[in-house]
Amino acid sequence: MALLIALALFVAQAINFGLILRDRIEFRLAQATRPVASRIADALDREAHGGRPLTADRGRVRRLTADPIPPTGYERHPEVAAELRRQLAEQGVTVGRIDTGLRPSPDDDDGWASNDRSRAMDHAMNRRGDRDGAALSIAVEQPGRGWLTITAPWPQPGPRLLIALLSQTAILYIIVLLPVLWILRRLSRPLRDLRTAAERFRPGEPGTPMPAEGPDDVAALIAAFNALRLRVTAMLDEKDRMLGAIGHDLRTPLAALRVRIESVEDDTDRAKMIDTVAEMNRTLDDILSLARLGRPSEPPTDVDLAALVDAVVEDFRDLGCEVSFVEADRLRMRLRPSLMRRAVRNLIENAVKYGVSAEVRVEVGASTVAIVVADHGPGIPEDRMGDVFDAFTRLENSRNRETGGIGLGLSLARAIVREAGGEIRLVNRVDGGLDAIIELPRST
Repeated sequence: MALLIALALFVAQAINFGLILRDRIEFRLAQATRPVASRIADALDREAHGGRPLTADRGRVRRLTADPIPPTGYERHPEVAAELRRQLAEQGVTVGRIDTGLRPSPDDDDGWASNDRSRAMDHAMNRRGDRDGAALSIAVEQPGRGWLTITAPWPQPGPRLLIALLSQTAILYIIVLLPVLWILRRLSRPLRDLRTAAERFRPGEPGTPMPAEGPDDVAALIAAFNALRLRVTAMLDEKDRMLGAIGHDLRTPLAALRVRIESVEDDTDRAKMIDTVAEMNRTLDDILSLARLGRPSEPPTDVDLAALVDAVVEDFRDLGCEVSFVEADRLRMRLRPSLMRRAVRNLIENAVKYGVSAEVRVEVGASTVAIVVADHGPGIPEDRMGDVFDAFTRLENSRNRETGGIGLGLSLARAIVREAGGEIRLVNRVDGGLDAIIELPRST
């Protein structure tokens, strides 16, 4: 913001400089032409009414037989000739050519001023022309009557204008920019602190309220954020109490039902009932884990990620599943181990269920660590990649528990990985099969 304000002030000063420079050019042009036009018109009028005739050796306006300005060595100013022609026409004076020449310094004055015809005029120019730094010689042709010559002051541009503009810009920056910077700092510091507090806010973690500083609107915003944080924490506390009560109320009858199932005499029916109760317990665990993920009770600890993943794979091998692990070096990471095991287990479970077998490996990059679970199944349609992470979503539409759960596995895994600062990606391999990739930052 401060940079934009400084740039705007600079552009405004540049425009101001251009306008001042244009006005000075117009003023110098008028200063050089208006008195000349008046003097020429007055001299011709006096001469026409019997006054003193114009000669080559006296008077401000002199008459010569030829153009006294040499064709080379002198700086021409056609804008002066055009403006002088216009002003003479307004006064009824008809002229032919108009020549102009900025007289060089006396040391370089070896041209027209050295001839006898122009010595008198050169003397007058040396005597009067340098009062403003330079003299502009003007020669006006009168067809059939020779040339009228006159000298006009021609001020040279100096550093005064630039110095004045730079001084004005510096004063403007001091008066305007410094207070603006102070105001912006007073506004941005509490806003920056508020943004940092919002980014660091984690429900359940202790935190002190932010001081309500800054202008009234910013202080009110900080106070509203503090109140919002308290309300969110209170709502999550209430949710945890509610979920604990739900878990207790559901697990108790399920445990009682499991005991009663043992009295069923038919072995087949008893086994199906036991599987149903176990599935209900797993579903209840998934729902409670997903609901409580925002406030995990497990603290982060330093673990060997390769050993953690290998242990999960070993559990599946003990169950007779076709799961392999590519040996990897020890890799110490700071994680919530139980939750990360749950995420890896869900991915391997999906791979075994839909892809028959799975190969698990840990790949270490420069800034990330990837846990890759590769299956040999049919993959997932590209347009459904995002849908599989939605809770209670199954690509397999049957209600058969053998071909899929309730659709919480990937949702829970993604929530766990995101809480750890990572992300999950699903990639169909060209040669068939699907890679489920957990990417974690190395600093985790």
